[in-house]
Amino acid sequence: MELVDFIEKFAEQFDDVDVEQLSSTTKFRELDGYTSLVALLIITMIDEEYDVTVTGDDMKQQATIGDLYNLVSSRL
Repeated sequence: MELVDFIEKFAEQFDDVDVEQLSSTTKFRELDGYTSLVALLIITMIDEEYDVTVTGDDMKQQATIGDLYNLVSSRL
């Protein structure tokens, strides 16, 4: 799993977020359009793309896209 690919898939879960705006240091909860529904979409994407289970509590404990990427990587 590459960070760039993870960020692209992450961006696809939003309606109006350009992947070019995102990096590993992006605080994803501060993005326009981030809602609990988007969080569920991200959790589902991680499960389907990487076969890794991430919970809502896991999401709450991650501050940045890089933190979330590291969590998923550690569970592969």
